[in-house]
Amino acid sequence: MGHDASLSVDRGRYPHAVTPWERESWRSAAFDWVHGRLAAHGLRATGAPWVRLRPWSVLMRVPVAGRGAVWFKANPPASGFEGALTEALARWVPEHVLRPLAVDAERGWSLLPDGGDLFRTVLERTAVEPRAWESLLGQYASMQCALVPHARDIERLGVPSARTPDLPEVFDKLLTENEAVLPDERARLSALRPRLVAWCGELAALGIPDSLDHSDLHDGQLFRPEPDRYTFFDWGDAAVSHPFCSLRVTALKACDRYGPGVLPRLRDAYLEPWTGAGRTAAELRRAVRLAWRLSALGRARAWGRLFPAAHGALLATESAQSLLELFEEPPA
Repeated sequence: MGHDASLSVDRGRYPHAVTPWERESWRSAAFDWVHGRLAAHGLRATGAPWVRLRPWSVLMRVPVAGRGAVWFKANPPASGFEGALTEALARWVPEHVLRPLAVDAERGWSLLPDGGDLFRTVLERTAVEPRAWESLLGQYASMQCALVPHARDIERLGVPSARTPDLPEVFDKLLTENEAVLPDERARLSALRPRLVAWCGELAALGIPDSLDHSDLHDGQLFRPEPDRYTFFDWGDAAVSHPFCSLRVTALKACDRYGPGVLPRLRDAYLEPWTGAGRTAAELRRAVRLAWRLSALGRARAWGRLFPAAHGALLATESAQSLLELFEEPPA
C-alpha cells in the first residue's frame, strides 16, 4: 500500500470538495497509522487501496493478505466521535455492531474489519421479502433499548445531544444559521414553530426515553453477514435523541420497494421491543407519527458535519431541504 496521491479515488457528486486527503503529509500519516495498526494485529496490507472522498469523510478499503480487506475512515471534527462511539458500542451491544481494530479518537480515525455483505448488495442480487426489513428494524430497536442506560455516556463521547425537549432549540439554531433557506421558506418554517414546540412537548410527555438515533439508517448503512442477522454501522450522523426518529429513513426505503402498504408491518415490528412499561399501542403509534416528522431535524443537522475546508453551499441546500420535510404529513 503506497503513499501515492495519484491513486484513483471516488469523489462522487463532490469533485471539488476539499478533504485532508489533498495534503501529502496527512496521507503519509494515515498510511503509516494503518500499517502500524495492522501490524499490531499480525496483518499486512497488500495491493492498492480504494479511496472514497466526501465532504464528510475519507474512506479507504485496504486489501489485507489472507483476510480480504479492512476499512480506514477519517471523520471531520464535527463527527470525530464516530470511532470512539463504535468502540463503545462494541462493548455495550457487540451483537449489533462492528468491533474496531483500532481507533484514534483525537484524530477522528478508525480501522474496521470488513462487515460482509451490505444489505443493499443483498437486495440487488436476490429477492428479499418485507419480513427481512421487519427483522432488521426489530433488531435495531432492541439495540436502542439496550442503549438507553448509556445515553449520558454516549453524549460524553462527543455525540451531539438532541434530547426531545430540546428539539425546538435545535430547530431555532438550524433555521438561524442556514443561509440557503429561501425567504418564503423561512417565513413558513418560523410560523411552524409553535406547532413544533407542541409536538415536542407531546412526544416527551409520552415517556419514551431518549437513546441513540442513527439519523440515516438506509440499506447502505447496515450489513447482513448471515440470514436474519444485521450489523449497523456508519455512526457519523448520530445523535442522542428520541429513538423513534430513526424509523423514517429505513421505512421509506422499504416503501420504495414494496409500496406504502408495508409500513404498518414495519412500524409494529420496530415498536415490539418498546412495548410494556404501561405504554399502549395507540400511544406508541402516536409517538411514531410525532418522531417521524421531527426526525427531519436530525438529518438537517447532520449536513453540517463537514471537513472545515469543504465547500458547504451544496450541503447547506441539502440541510434546508431536510428542514422542509417538517411540513410533510406523517403516514397514518
